[in-house]
Amino acid sequence: MSAGRPALVIVGAGPRGTGLLERIAANLPELYGGSGAAGGEGAGGTGGVAGAGDDPGFDIHLVDPHPPGGGRIWREEQSPLLWMNSQAQDVTMFTDETVAMDGPVVEGPTLHEWADLDGRVFADRQRQGGYLRWVYERTVDALPPGIRVRHHRRRALRVEGPRGGRQQVWLEGVARPLAADLVVLTLGHLDAEPDDEQRDLAAYAERHHLVHLPPDFTADSDLSALEAREPVLVRGFGLAFVDLMVLLTEGRGGRYEGDTYIPSGREPIMYVGSRRGVPYHSKIGYDWEGERPPLPRFLGPAEIDGLLARPDGFDFRRDVQPLIEKELGFAHYHRLFAAHSERTRMAWTDFEEKYAAADSAEIQALVASAVPDPGDRLDLAALDHPLDDVRFTSSEELQAGLRAYIEEDLTRRHDPAGSPDLAVFLGLLSVYGQLVRLGDIGPWWHGFFSCLASGPPGPRLRQLLALSRAGILRFVGADMTVTAEDGVFRAHSATAPGVSVEARALVEARLPHPTVERTCDPLLRRLYAEGAAATPEGLLAVDPVDSRVLDRSGTPHPRRFALGPHTDARGSGAFTRPRTGGPAFRQNDAAARAALAFLRALSCRAAA
Repeated sequence: MSAGRPALVIVGAGPRGTGLLERIAANLPELYGGSGAAGGEGAGGTGGVAGAGDDPGFDIHLVDPHPPGGGRIWREEQSPLLWMNSQAQDVTMFTDETVAMDGPVVEGPTLHEWADLDGRVFADRQRQGGYLRWVYERTVDALPPGIRVRHHRRRALRVEGPRGGRQQVWLEGVARPLAADLVVLTLGHLDAEPDDEQRDLAAYAERHHLVHLPPDFTADSDLSALEAREPVLVRGFGLAFVDLMVLLTEGRGGRYEGDTYIPSGREPIMYVGSRRGVPYHSKIGYDWEGERPPLPRFLGPAEIDGLLARPDGFDFRRDVQPLIEKELGFAHYHRLFAAHSERTRMAWTDFEEKYAAADSAEIQALVASAVPDPGDRLDLAALDHPLDDVRFTSSEELQAGLRAYIEEDLTRRHDPAGSPDLAVFLGLLSVYGQLVRLGDIGPWWHGFFSCLASGPPGPRLRQLLALSRAGILRFVGADMTVTAEDGVFRAHSATAPGVSVEARALVEARLPHPTVERTCDPLLRRLYAEGAAATPEGLLAVDPVDSRVLDRSGTPHPRRFALGPHTDARGSGAFTRPRTGGPAFRQNDAAARAALAFLRALSCRAAA
């Protein structure tokens, strides 16, 4: 790398950093000028020569101890037993015309096209890591020779520098910092220091020689302390739990024969519960056919503009959640009337007119008159908390009841007769794309979205049922609480009031919640300590226009950007389903264009 050349440092070389790099490459011809044969360093080699003519090019430094493309979460060196949570046909790193952005569309293959897989397959994460590595390498190879890329396999510790001048990015184990005209943080999911409850549980476990595994990325957890045939309390029933389930069963030599699990004898006995007490709803197992609901209908750009324009702000529960519910209801009933009209008793045009004008109470009355079967009516509260007001009198009754619930969910989510469920899924994607503009809206929406739209593949839930029948997995119920007393951990649930389970091991099966105050990332914590703004939920505040980091006065930093789940513009994942608008792609494009315009202006001033 050459001294004096413009330089961009991207901290985080996983899929979000790779997506940003792809958008930089796509926008270069328009915003930075220059051309030439493809070139670049790739993953840590030596770069091409400087660009010809008046275009001096610039340097890109990628900082990440993990491999470019996949990063930590999608690295190729992890268990092949761990799957993606999306079908291969639903995973892309490339834009299309549905993405509302100023930059050009650059087409590319989905995961299933690249890997030559059946699109309905849930590929393993190793395969996704290979896809992301290929996207990174293709992007670097597409850069003109004046744009040089270097990957630093280290952690970034801090960023310093004046608002009006070059920044210094200090790396672990390196005496001199990287000089950067711009810094972009694409840090991805981060570890966090334990909260008060986790510290107390860890201290109790140490005093009593117990096992306590705090929130973590399950693939990185050391599970060796969980002993064979011993009870283990597991708090959390989302995707981190699914990984834990796999690693403690098949990962220890067990196997499935049809719907039967054959234990190896090395498995612990998992007692699992959570706030909901049930796993997320199964992925839908059929394809869409026919007319799609015209979305957005009740929560679109105009409604978001109105919320943002309110001088006194908005209240999520009062002002936003009713719009979400009305939008999802519209998607549901549009599909019911279009595909299953025999299950309704009103013309769609009449229903739609009345629905549009109705408030929540009036919608309930309208639906009761137009949809005779309660099973065809959308009940978002029951979907979100299916065990509310459900009580079992014994542990065995609880096991049978929850197996029946999961079996019913699996059946419905794989039967096209329930296709309004898929319409609600499309509604959830539409709503997500709109809510990104509102910033940090609290934790409810993301948990609700995950429960309905980001559940496990059907085969995983069938495995869960097999483990339950084999006695390897036992349900605890909803509102699970854990107490540390009498030298053990003890679990209770409101679902089975008279049932208690004790164990000498507790696993918190969920991801850490890395607020800027508790994150283990030293760079992010230092930014916050030095004045970067954060939301009430502890997310780094960024400008919604181009993702520049905001200070506590609301002023964007001219030379620092941030993208990803640690920000209040976290949006959806770094990759997404094709033809769904990709909010992360839109954010990447805006940040890339702002960065290129800034670097080009620097280059022009230097030339003058």
